[in-house]
Amino acid sequence: MLLSHVLQQGQFTNPETPGYVGFANLPNQVHRKSVKKGFEFTLMVVGESGLGKSTLINSLFLTDLYPERVIPGAADYTKSPLKIERTVQIEASTVEIEERGVKLRLTVVDTPGYGDAINSQDCFSTIIAYIDDQFERYLHDESGLNRRHIVDNRVHCCFYFISPLGHGLKPLDVQFMKAIHNKVNVVPVIAKADTLTLRERERLKRRILDEIDEHGIKIYHLPDAESDEDEDFKEQTRILKASIPFAVVGSNQQIEAKGKKVRGRLYPWGVVEVENPEHNDFLKLRTMLITHMQDLQEVTQDLHYENFRSERLKRGGRSVDPLDSLRPSSIANPGEGRDFTAFLLAHHQPNDGLVCPIL
Repeated sequence: MLLSHVLQQGQFTNPETPGYVGFANLPNQVHRKSVKKGFEFTLMVVGESGLGKSTLINSLFLTDLYPERVIPGAADYTKSPLKIERTVQIEASTVEIEERGVKLRLTVVDTPGYGDAINSQDCFSTIIAYIDDQFERYLHDESGLNRRHIVDNRVHCCFYFISPLGHGLKPLDVQFMKAIHNKVNVVPVIAKADTLTLRERERLKRRILDEIDEHGIKIYHLPDAESDEDEDFKEQTRILKASIPFAVVGSNQQIEAKGKKVRGRLYPWGVVEVENPEHNDFLKLRTMLITHMQDLQEVTQDLHYENFRSERLKRGGRSVDPLDSLRPSSIANPGEGRDFTAFLLAHHQPNDGLVCPIL
């Protein structure tokens, strides 16, 4: 009786368009399921203290991720010798963000203490161990019996903050980025860009890019726009690629400029607007992160995680030494001296679900 009623309502009638089956609506099903499930993203921020990392993150997502953080003053350092023996800590803050019915579970991993000690030779071993530990946890959950509700805490992107006061990259910057560029997507960011003139900013960008190329550092490159994309998106992608490294200014204060309230910084000579693309690259950085969030996750899954997973298979399940990436003989950098795709195929096991990325 119920079926006949449904048929009378016309819900299961043949479509008028010849040859139409209905699987064209499959993307709508994926969309509804994805919105219901929500999204997960983990962002790591690394840089010396005082470069405005926390302020920028709060500005990006319009939220306060560090409500209970107490920032020590200069007097606190002079009263104690903590500066000499400061060690790197890992602080992960998770917040649920909802916008127009879409939920995002954002985890921001901060690294206070990085580069603050007088001897910063091994200050990033803790960071590398954390990245590998998240890969290890995901591999363990993926190999378990219940794989329906795996929480993805892998680091999908790393904002590396570069000081605007130098003449390019410091030795610590080069050493750290070379240690992690095969484990996470690295996005270089020039902090406190309002301390530079436009000419100084462009000169520093060119210098940083030259040094990145000189030292063979692999940063995250935005994928090319598809041929069927509209012209506006192609132009946006071109501008974003040309803006790397992003020179940004962060601020959570509302000030009045030209009769309207804007987020920015007030100086005796004028106002620096955070969301003004003529003043800095803040909007470009946020656009890159939002529009390429899915690609960052796919590169993490198909390249960095598979690199880690294949290495674990080769070791026979033994844990990975986080400092292996610093040794020339390590296979943690498969791009040096051998083809990565051939490397994965050589260690592929039947039915292990290994997908070789296309480079």
